[in-house]
Amino acid sequence: MAPNEAQVIVSTITQVIIVILLSPLYQGIYDRGKAIIEGRKGPSVLQPYYDIIKLLRKETVISNNSLSLFVYAPYIVFGIYLLISFVIPVVYPVPILLTPTVDFLGGALLFSLAAFIKIIASLESGSNFVALGVSRILSFTFLSEATLITVFFGVALITGTNNPYVTLDYVSQSLSHYFQLDHIFVSISFFMLWLFETGKLPVESPGLSEMGMIDDGVLYEYSGKLLAILKWGSYIKQYLLGSVLLNVFIFPWFLQVGIIGSLIDVAVMFGKWLLLILISVIINTTLAKLRLFKVQDYLAVAFLLSLLSLTLTVLLG
Repeated sequence: MAPNEAQVIVSTITQVIIVILLSPLYQGIYDRGKAIIEGRKGPSVLQPYYDIIKLLRKETVISNNSLSLFVYAPYIVFGIYLLISFVIPVVYPVPILLTPTVDFLGGALLFSLAAFIKIIASLESGSNFVALGVSRILSFTFLSEATLITVFFGVALITGTNNPYVTLDYVSQSLSHYFQLDHIFVSISFFMLWLFETGKLPVESPGLSEMGMIDDGVLYEYSGKLLAILKWGSYIKQYLLGSVLLNVFIFPWFLQVGIIGSLIDVAVMFGKWLLLILISVIINTTLAKLRLFKVQDYLAVAFLLSLLSLTLTVLLG
């Protein structure tokens, strides 16, 4: 039975609030878990919240060379990520408001639009460090974007639909499909892409050093409230992509429906995220660090896996 209007409204509000409030928490849990495995005390799991609050209180310094897009881009990017939270299965397994308007491909285009706006706005600062970070990002995104589109196209071929909620229902109801090679390959490909897009890939010299300044380079000229909004947006992006990975590809089970079910789903998603964080922490701390030029090889493997999944889907029918 389709949920009534009250259920849809409650589920929508619950999902958006969870996305806004809990997305920094999962980054804090990841940082804390990584520190424990490395034998360090590490920051509090609430450290991302402290950082956001601290930045919101600080003065925003804007370069004289920057245009208006530099100022408004963080708000636009944040708004795009919030819009995506209305249309994909982040917490609730049944369609919510705006779900019929966007499919998997539309969501991928929205993610790409947010990244494009952030890159263009950061270049307005005229900083050489920003230009360095942008050039490195662009050298990788041609593979990551191709992988994202191929993954979603492959899922559409496998399930016969490009709607994320229908895909979730199909995968959760078909255990035989879950263990087919095409689904396994596309899931591995998307997981590899998630590690890259969220900065969980073990790369040599991460952070603001010369060899590792990739995504951080784009934020180099931002400060104060604008930097806080961009960081918060990056946490939301991580949560959105990770939730799609968990609910559509890896663990599409246990989500409930109804008003009470939407609250239970919060705890279910928390458990799923703890498992995903554990896996990503183990990967980041145990595997050898990749040299920067090897990241393209890594993304090429993810892209080939998505193509292999497409091929198997076509051949096996």
